Amino acid sequence: MRRISRKSHGAIADINITPLLDLAWVLLVIFIITTTAMVQGIELKLPESTPHETEMESSTPTISVKKNGDVYMDEERVKITDLEKLIRDLKAAKGGKLPLVLRGDSGVEYKHVVAVLDILQRVPVEDLAIATKPINES
Repeated sequence: MRRISRKSHGAIADINITPLLDLAWVLLVIFIITTTAMVQGIELKLPESTPHETEMESSTPTISVKKNGDVYMDEERVKITDLEKLIRDLKAAKGGKLPLVLRGDSGVEYKHVVAVLDILQRVPVEDLAIATKPINES
């Protein structure tokens, strides 16, 4: 009696993962684009000034002061009393050099921005950029 091998008649169970890898790359690109767009943070109407560009990394921490006086570190709301400790801890984690971007709404009361600047001076933060909108933009 003749034996027949089952291997030659079995179903092929291969999975083509090329489409899955293509999908993973597309999702990665979408994730990179959306996180880059989210770096802008809190919605503010920046005050206008003459154009003066300073290059800052996209990962630079941002302090935003809204029109009503609310203070945000990146996108997280913080109390003004907790801001100094938060900045000191962040500065220590970065090795003593901490660049910051200060964004203030154009309608914010001056006392709120001065309170943040006082804290930045006490820490101290030497590398500070103040975000504005160029005058020629509408």
